[in-house]
Amino acid sequence: MSDDAAYQGLRGFISLLERSHPGEVVRIIEPVDLAHQMQALALELERRRRFPVLLFEQVRGHAIPVVSNVMASRKGLATALGVTEAELPGTYAARLKEPVKPVVLGRPPFPVDVRRGDAADLGALPIPTYFPGDGGPYLTAGLLIARDPATGVSTAGFHRFQVKGRNRLGVSLHSRRRMFEFQQRAEKAGRSLECAIAIGLHPVVGMGSLSYPAPEISKFEVVGGLFGEPMQLRRAETMDLDVPAWAEIVIEGEILPGEREPEGPFGEFTGYFSRRSTDNVFVMRAMVVREGAWFHSIASGRAPDHILPLGVLREAEIRNALRRVVPGVRAVHVPTSGGASFTAYVSIRQTRPGEAKHAISVVLGVDHYLKLVVMVDEDIDVFDESDVLWAMATRVQADRGLVEHIEDSAQIGAELRSQPDALGLAAAERVGAAVELQVTESDFAHEAQPLVDLRQDVPRDFFLRAFKPQLRDGAVRTVSG
Repeated sequence: MSDDAAYQGLRGFISLLERSHPGEVVRIIEPVDLAHQMQALALELERRRRFPVLLFEQVRGHAIPVVSNVMASRKGLATALGVTEAELPGTYAARLKEPVKPVVLGRPPFPVDVRRGDAADLGALPIPTYFPGDGGPYLTAGLLIARDPATGVSTAGFHRFQVKGRNRLGVSLHSRRRMFEFQQRAEKAGRSLECAIAIGLHPVVGMGSLSYPAPEISKFEVVGGLFGEPMQLRRAETMDLDVPAWAEIVIEGEILPGEREPEGPFGEFTGYFSRRSTDNVFVMRAMVVREGAWFHSIASGRAPDHILPLGVLREAEIRNALRRVVPGVRAVHVPTSGGASFTAYVSIRQTRPGEAKHAISVVLGVDHYLKLVVMVDEDIDVFDESDVLWAMATRVQADRGLVEHIEDSAQIGAELRSQPDALGLAAAERVGAAVELQVTESDFAHEAQPLVDLRQDVPRDFFLRAFKPQLRDGAVRTVSG
């Protein structure tokens, strides 16, 4: 896709975004604190319906700048794939099915500082605390990489890491997918799970790592398919593992067998604090830092930076699943208003009676998080929620629609089914109960507190100082320096 190898790095993406869409990268020159302020700025921009990449050039107490909001916009994700925003859904869905094996470089593509022993200190990194109710500072953009102890196939995925000490992190493997299985296999054999945490990555790496390929296919093969060329890897310094070659920072270590420590709470994608965690413990062996490194932070809670990539992935998976059985699918939207997880809007051109009801069954089978599926006619723009709500208000014929409640193992309620001119609607009381069960287990029911509005805790003039002169007349402007 590109002759420039740096294209696969975070800096290459930001440079491309800045050239392609001036104003979509904002450099914050006002000094910021690690506690809450970067998160507050991202949320304030979201309130203004602005989703630029944020580069915090001055973080108090640290020389390393922080980059955030990298995956907060569809425009940015489309730019990462080298397509237009309109082409994003189709391109993403198609490339997910075209894995390309990675290549391993002989050495890092830039100078690195390998820190071991006492020199390897997490305190050297500008790790933020996002909300006042969080358990402490968190790595949110750390891509955890490990090999299956049984097959040797690697996997990668984002997990939350709570700082516990100079070389110690609490990690939640709460997705209970491949990484959880790898750790369980290693633990049953009495061994640690050797792994690495890569920070500062091109968004395509994140988009591919969120996918669920067949067990024999590495996530990095999916990333190669999204790039349209082999993903570049490099050898880890202290273990037999390949990591993204262009990562700004790599933390190498192990998840200990038989050790558990309380981790959390943390402001999760649902908009609530959660203590649901596997409470695993990661101990660092070495820290590999690029010369002049950037630190990457993903804004937490319901921030688009956190949830939008999940929604875009689910759209691609739903699109691929539907098109195998329903030829008239036009568009799929998993909106951030539903946590980019619980709600799906699908437009369809029905070719036979009952096809929309069949489509809803397929959609609900794609992801256990889905609780509400709304089917609309092809003339409705599923990316415009006012258009969807208008269709719900004017085209629902409840007496002809099929209403059905489905229980699943995750305790997530589901949804209704009807013709494209009669929308599927969930029972409101089950929606609330299901959300509570999903975000916290019963032992932590008292922890299910909504996330606070950080703007209340930040001085009002802070936003004016931070954004001036970036924001003027409602437009985002880039500041050099």
